[in-house]
Amino acid sequence: MSGDKTTAGSAARRRITARELAIWRSLLDTTTELRNVLSAQLQESGLSPGDYQVLLALKEAEGSRLRSSELAATIEWERSRLSHHLGRMEQRGLIRRDDCATDNRGAEVSLTESGMAAFRRASAPHLRAIKKHFVDALTPEQLEALADVLQSLQRHLHTEGSADHIGGTHS
Repeated sequence: MSGDKTTAGSAARRRITARELAIWRSLLDTTTELRNVLSAQLQESGLSPGDYQVLLALKEAEGSRLRSSELAATIEWERSRLSHHLGRMEQRGLIRRDDCATDNRGAEVSLTESGMAAFRRASAPHLRAIKKHFVDALTPEQLEALADVLQSLQRHLHTEGSADHIGGTHS
């Protein structure tokens, strides 16, 4: 093989190599293990990863509130999953759901004082765990290379996704 890069079309037509498949499996295994480690750390703070994701989205939202449909889109959850999860969080006093003033069918989800306090208690240990188990494992150069790889994957997924939605193909 020459040093030339293959085109996207020819790369898409060839079969995946054993090395490429091994790298893919390593990515899956590593991200699963990292999620498990970070999830266990969050549990020590009394929050599940889902709780933290909801609380983070609400904290970052204007007025610490979002319509439930906007929250579902922000954290990329199905509405039914979010609704069940919000019910459990509401029972624990982390969030509040109110009827939406502009839409009778919708609800607005708000971060409560208790939810903000739980988020604050969990954030410092969670960020330390991210640093310890992710950032500290890589050199600054590796982090930048990973950022570049992730950006390329995102660009590719968005390009592929939009082509799939309009029935296009890449060749």
